[in-house]
Amino acid sequence: MELSFNGFGENAATFAAQDGVAAGAPVKVTGSGTVGACAAGDDFCGVALNVRNGYAAVQLFGYARLPYDGAAPAAGWQMLSAAADGKIQAASAGGRQLLVVDVDEAAMLCGVIL
Repeated sequence: MELSFNGFGENAATFAAQDGVAAGAPVKVTGSGTVGACAAGDDFCGVALNVRNGYAAVQLFGYARLPYDGAAPAAGWQMLSAAADGKIQAASAGGRQLLVVDVDEAAMLCGVIL
C-alpha cells in the first residue's frame, strides 16, 4: 500500500490486565480500570499495545491494523466485533461501527480508525 495511516490519532491508556490479554489483540473493559481478552462476538474498546506485569497499554483511538477472521470487511463504515484468537470480524448483530480504511485480503489484515 502506498499510503500509511500509522500514528493517526493514536491515544492509549494504561489498564490493569486480566490473564489472557495479549499484545495486538482487541480487549474489553471487564471492571473498574481493568481490561480482559475478548470472546467471539464481544464489543471491544481498543487494542492492547503491550502487556507487562499485570498492566496493558490499550489504544482507544486512532488507526490500528488488526487481523480479521471470516469475510474481509469492506472499506467504509462497518459494524465490527471481536472474533476468536485475538482477531476482529464483521458483525452481523451488535458490534461497534468503525471506519475501515484499508484491507489486505492476502494477509487477512484491516486498518480501522477506532
